[in-house]
Amino acid sequence: MSVSNATLMRHILICFLVWPALSGAQPRPEHNLVFSNLPTRWDEGFPLGNGWLGALIWSKEGTIRLALDRSDLWDLRPMPGLDRPEFTYKWVAEQVTKKEYGIVQQYFDAPYEQQPGPTKIPGAALEFPLISDKLPIGTPKTAALDIRTGLVAVILDNGLQMQFFIHPERQEGWFRLDYPKSGSPDNPIRPLPRVRLLPPAYAGNRSADPAGSVEGDNLARLGYQQGTVREYSVEEQGNGQMHYLEYNQSGWGGFEYQVVVAYGVNTGALEGVWSISSRFPGEKSQPTASKTVQRALRRGFERSFREAENWWAWYWARSSVYIPDTLLERQYYREMYKFGCLARIGAPMISLQGVWTADNGRLPPWKGDFHHDLNTQMSYWPAYTANHSDLALAYLQHLERNTGAHRRFTQQYFGTNGLCVPGVETLAGEPMGGWIQYACSPTTSAWLAHHFYLQWQFSRDRRFLKRHAWPWLKAVALHLEQLTCLNAAGVRVLPLSSSPEFFDNSMSAWFPNTWTTYDLALARFVFEATQEVATALEKNEEAARWKTIGRQLPGFSVEDPDKYPFSPLKIAPGLAYRASHRHFSHLLPIYPLALFDRTPEKPEWQIMRSSLELLDSVGTSGWTGYSFAWLACLRAQVSDGDGAREALHIFATAFVSPNSFHLNGDQLGRGYSSLRYRPFTLEGNFAFAAGLQEMLLQSHGGVVAVFPAIPAEWLDLGFKQFRAAGAYLVDAEIRQGRLQFVRVHAEKAGILNLELPGSVLVPVCKNGSRMLAAPDQRRAITGNRILYRIKMAKGSVVEFK
Repeated sequence: MSVSNATLMRHILICFLVWPALSGAQPRPEHNLVFSNLPTRWDEGFPLGNGWLGALIWSKEGTIRLALDRSDLWDLRPMPGLDRPEFTYKWVAEQVTKKEYGIVQQYFDAPYEQQPGPTKIPGAALEFPLISDKLPIGTPKTAALDIRTGLVAVILDNGLQMQFFIHPERQEGWFRLDYPKSGSPDNPIRPLPRVRLLPPAYAGNRSADPAGSVEGDNLARLGYQQGTVREYSVEEQGNGQMHYLEYNQSGWGGFEYQVVVAYGVNTGALEGVWSISSRFPGEKSQPTASKTVQRALRRGFERSFREAENWWAWYWARSSVYIPDTLLERQYYREMYKFGCLARIGAPMISLQGVWTADNGRLPPWKGDFHHDLNTQMSYWPAYTANHSDLALAYLQHLERNTGAHRRFTQQYFGTNGLCVPGVETLAGEPMGGWIQYACSPTTSAWLAHHFYLQWQFSRDRRFLKRHAWPWLKAVALHLEQLTCLNAAGVRVLPLSSSPEFFDNSMSAWFPNTWTTYDLALARFVFEATQEVATALEKNEEAARWKTIGRQLPGFSVEDPDKYPFSPLKIAPGLAYRASHRHFSHLLPIYPLALFDRTPEKPEWQIMRSSLELLDSVGTSGWTGYSFAWLACLRAQVSDGDGAREALHIFATAFVSPNSFHLNGDQLGRGYSSLRYRPFTLEGNFAFAAGLQEMLLQSHGGVVAVFPAIPAEWLDLGFKQFRAAGAYLVDAEIRQGRLQFVRVHAEKAGILNLELPGSVLVPVCKNGSRMLAAPDQRRAITGNRILYRIKMAKGSVVEFK
């Protein structure tokens, strides 16, 4: 029923050994999280997860503590005020026109800070006190997370070994505590820690905390009656006497959840399993945590861990990276480990903290909600290139499950028949208010549409195109068509536009009867993508319609129009970027939307370069951690490998906690940002991973570019099984500064436009691929690049050596 001591020691040793880098290497021991002691803050704990369940392992007041979480634990009370008849886009525009904006802030912005819910809520805490009968059991000597298998191993100074993992495919977490077998028959019995289950602090101080949503309000403000923990024991066949801890908690509006822990001692080892179940009123009945735990016990720890190892082996085999930068490679693998803990088909999409809700007696930062003005979008940026687009489907499925709520919101607030999504929403898709410019932005669903488009581009799945991408894109395009109007010049304009999060929630954040670059970029993307998808589905009349509407949009506003095209993008007409700001919303056309021609010396290339130069000159004082990760993505678009690497280094050194979580403020105080706070959110972690990917492989605008933004001193590097738009899988390697090998496998038939660095190579075409034209030499900032045009059949391969 247990993993052997030899197996445990193998995992522990792996965490400390350092192996040489291998071509196409999977995660290596130096990528693991290894501490000499357990962290003493919840947001620095070892993270475990499977999309549904999560745990953070840390030390609190002489205990080893697991903060237990489940992704659908939510208080879904409606946000007060959003049922007012004034809650409409038209009414807000009228107040802006009258310059009476205070009433808007009072009605729709203030409740987010004033009210405790709706909000994500925590599950419970599982504790192992390191004192037994007033005698110390031991203190942690080493602690490590093996990211290859999702196993946390803790060794105490008295030899006690502790293991923890969450099953990747089942809603269960496991633990095992044991002493190594010495072979001596007269060893004294050594104490094992007790097991305690502690509920969250729903009782206590119900006064509002002045720290507000950033630090999290008091849990007790939710007004729940505190649940209790029941303890009982059962004699079970095959397991002996099993001890149970059961916690039932009622929440708002009939919501309930259950946490159950079962454990027993077998041949001197303490083994146990835990689970959390939830139930919303009217929801289809699901297995309770008690049932899940009973089923898990029949399989046992060892079998469950073998299944976990197999899943993680499958996950890591999907793609790999090796670069001559220890810090960045380690951070990349830790980010992709977190993605493997969070993204699951059928589970909720990734929220601000995912399955790692605050374990400090408070609500999570920003209520742990779903922010769609960059947070959820960034969280899935690395999925596609890393060849995990299948796991990213969970994002789109969650959005589609909430279509009914989204359409009600669209009709109520905007009065259109299409589709928009609240920029800040609950698990069920209901609006939460907040800064209304972004919490109810008219283009939120357009940015979400980009992920439907990416899923199609990277998979080329026609069924997905027809059933999912097309309906979403068309509904969003219809919403924007109905919301906008033609001015006297025949230009389509938006009644009220904004750009996250410039001018915060003041009236100055609104731009009437025009477009901010942010909103315009999203509208342009939607109309162009809808036209493209309609064409792919042979809906020619639809394609012509959206093409006509797209042509009614204005051009992007740039500085000094007389000097066009060598000017940076503006935030909006009449507003240039002059104050440091964390959100690069005005740079969406560059990345991630990739709307500009990337050919050097072309006008749009110059706009891209000058926009980033202006970003540099204004400085980083107003940035958060995710800003630096986003900057790396942007730098890579203009082949600035050195700049991208520098941005990633700053992120990985100054804006992450010891466990690699993104902390929004500058933790080193080196002047990277004036913000020194530490709320934890996940989007910066995944933007970092995307930034490194964009340095190695890009597939924008119909061109697959290999090694487009490599620092000059990176001489030995490569990747395997990266996915590119067009459903291509790409392997590539550079040795001693020269391109050694490129291999492209086509999952679908198509025309491959492949851009490689260096001199002309002769391709080897296999299984039906063939060259369509002679290689084309292109100028680039980083030296010569050669464009190859190849016709690929399904299953065909082209290689360059």
